[in-house]
Amino acid sequence: MNHDAPAGGGPRKRDVVSTHSVFGAPCWVSLTSRDLQATQEFYTAVLGWRWRGAKLGEHFRIALAQGVPVAGIAAVAAMWQMAVAWTPYFAVPDADVAVARARERGGTAAVGPLSFPPGRAALLADRDGATFGIWQGELVGNWEAWRRASPTFIRLHTRDAFDAALFYGEILDWASGVPGCCEVEYEGGEVVLRSQGDIVARIDSGALEAAPDPSVRPHWQIHFAVADVLDCARTAEKHGGSVLSEAEDEAILRDPDGAQFTVTSHRAR
Repeated sequence: MNHDAPAGGGPRKRDVVSTHSVFGAPCWVSLTSRDLQATQEFYTAVLGWRWRGAKLGEHFRIALAQGVPVAGIAAVAAMWQMAVAWTPYFAVPDADVAVARARERGGTAAVGPLSFPPGRAALLADRDGATFGIWQGELVGNWEAWRRASPTFIRLHTRDAFDAALFYGEILDWASGVPGCCEVEYEGGEVVLRSQGDIVARIDSGALEAAPDPSVRPHWQIHFAVADVLDCARTAEKHGGSVLSEAEDEAILRDPDGAQFTVTSHRAR
């Protein structure tokens, strides 16, 4: 969810996009963690992020990449008994409708919808257990700048990509023909989601629902663009993280709390 809210009497009109006009696409990513200071130090070292406060309170921070808000950090995992994890949020015109659609199709609602001015949010799980969020309301800041700054895209590893695309499409109005919706294509054995021509998500088959390793179970993976993948991997290890897999253009990392994410070379975007 967007951990911030309008400041100074409200955002400037040109900086605001509404989920009523652009919807179904990823609009934010958020990390639940245990230790706010340690989390900030790790991601500053690995991704070069800077930080600012958030309107929701002392347990929340906004991550900045070159001055652009790119992610929210919520140090509430222990307090709210939530898993430590990165979660993508999708823009929707009506959070109540989206939650109802998810439940009707076998998904579950863990939190919300709740009011987080200037909008409303909910945390859901699809019918294979992958967690995601929805956001209704104003997208404060420049959405296009966020999409180009970070992340590169998000990828759903799931049991059946086609079945998952139907589930999310019916909730988020993908390929509905309504102005502002996302388009869905099938390319090279995976489902590709496009928003305004840009690839914003991919869905792959093959994850196992009951796998003992959570990285093999259905989940959304967040990809962040970096200049040097191998340097990020070494820095993550130096600061208490771990490397799950590594190649020249992409590495899957874990932060010290256990949250998994991917760093992808700018060249591979």
